Amino acid sequence: MIIDLDNASKIAEYLLQIKAIKLQPKDPFTWSSGWKSPIYCDNRKTLSYPNVRTFIRQSYTQAILDEFGKPDVIAGVATGGIAQGVLVAQELGVPFVYVRSSAKGHGLQNMIEGHFEEGQNVVVIEDLISTGGSSLKAVEALREGGLTVRGVVAIFSYGFQHAVDAFKDSNCPLVVLSNYDVLIDKALAQGAIGEQDMNSLKDWRVAPDNWNN
Repeated sequence: MIIDLDNASKIAEYLLQIKAIKLQPKDPFTWSSGWKSPIYCDNRKTLSYPNVRTFIRQSYTQAILDEFGKPDVIAGVATGGIAQGVLVAQELGVPFVYVRSSAKGHGLQNMIEGHFEEGQNVVVIEDLISTGGSSLKAVEALREGGLTVRGVVAIFSYGFQHAVDAFKDSNCPLVVLSNYDVLIDKALAQGAIGEQDMNSLKDWRVAPDNWNN
């Protein structure tokens, strides 16, 4: 779900401008899964541009307050959600924790790093939603730690149906600041892609595992 379409369009514009997102339907990227993809997304680049970083931080914060109210804790998902989560926690004036991709292999073997208390409300920060697997693994770890997860907020989502269904099945609300549909509409309006590219990009989102075969 997108809360603010004007914000979503502005964020899509920023992501294209700083090349955090690249669209190459004629020269696709290869993901670690082996999928061919016309899009590459690295939202960590937003941290290098103060104006973009500020706009995204403020957008995260407003989305959280509008949808969930002020939480007790902000949790970032390793690794992309950590820096973004710290910025949001600072803006809200609340504690920050982060969730590892796997339990630490020594010491206390924590999945969650930082101080929290059982029963606290937490909003989870992600930078990108693909299949939703890593985000929902973090949600599960937080719930097992005794926290009440209000929802997940991410900068960008591809909008795969698999991810939509996974969040629904986990009873976890997902809010995104921008998404694939908004992005490719913005790219078309800017002349970064043509109508033929647009059709190819839409086909990929429907069946990414069979696209370009």
